Amino acid sequence: MYREDSLYSAKLNSLLSEGKKSEFFAELSAKVWAMCDRLGFEDRDLAIATLEKFWLPLAVDLATARQKMDRTLIQGILGGQGTGKSTLCILLKLILNYLGLTVANLSIDDLYLTREHRQELKRQDPRLIWRGPPGTHDLTLGIEAIDRCLQRDGDRHISLPRFDKSAYNGSGDRANPETVIKPDILLFEGWFVGVQPIEESCFKNPPHPIITAKDIQFAKDNNRRLQAYLPLWNKLDRLIVLYPEDYRTSKQWRKEAEQKMMASDKTGMSEEEIDRFVEYFWQSLHPELFIKPLLKTADIVVEINSDRSFGRIYRNE
Repeated sequence: MYREDSLYSAKLNSLLSEGKKSEFFAELSAKVWAMCDRLGFEDRDLAIATLEKFWLPLAVDLATARQKMDRTLIQGILGGQGTGKSTLCILLKLILNYLGLTVANLSIDDLYLTREHRQELKRQDPRLIWRGPPGTHDLTLGIEAIDRCLQRDGDRHISLPRFDKSAYNGSGDRANPETVIKPDILLFEGWFVGVQPIEESCFKNPPHPIITAKDIQFAKDNNRRLQAYLPLWNKLDRLIVLYPEDYRTSKQWRKEAEQKMMASDKTGMSEEEIDRFVEYFWQSLHPELFIKPLLKTADIVVEINSDRSFGRIYRNE
């Protein structure tokens, strides 16, 4: 659990008060760039500037919040496709480890129902053609995982669920749970983590691609399914929203990612398949309807520019 010895306290206090001028910044920068290099970053100066302006202040904020608790801090991170939530979790974990905190990651993808259960679900509702929308997750699995983090017992290790997306030719299935040290901070990320149900009147003039009566009914049904997720969201202490300046950019980001995969001789989707795939999730929980309201209530909102750089970052007090 949280290391409170003098070295870690000195690091936190120095980086908190001095930022880039801290005696520890150069050492941390080297560690962060080594990770960025492995992740495929090409511009070292940009990565270090992002560390100074975003990753480090956010990590210090989390470390300071954890200091005030006697249990695991549950930090939600909401971001659509291509917003960099997985990369953010990797770098926050690295920085927080440097500050003496243990960190574990949990994705909403780790909570998918088993393949067998999802196949049965699809037979009951053929509209659930892809895993991902509300109703395709085991919410009890998620609540139990977070509760294990929050238990004030002597167990130093806990298990977290994991999901193998590659199983059954991409259909995916449960993997063996991962045993981790009970974390000081749990980063719980996903494309609709923290999203709340909305009034059905919002569907009177819905945005594209919610077009037909069947589309509207699908959106309404997903909205109702969100109600079951509220006990899981209530476990969150805080929420960060990664918000693109134009949500439609995520489609292009997905195409760029698929092109890179195919360039490395991996299987990828065609542009038409990507269009159908991304629009399916917009039909499920449209960003304009479900994400936008959170910009006024999330603890921290990070605007993502079309080039994936960070724009404005602000807090809701």
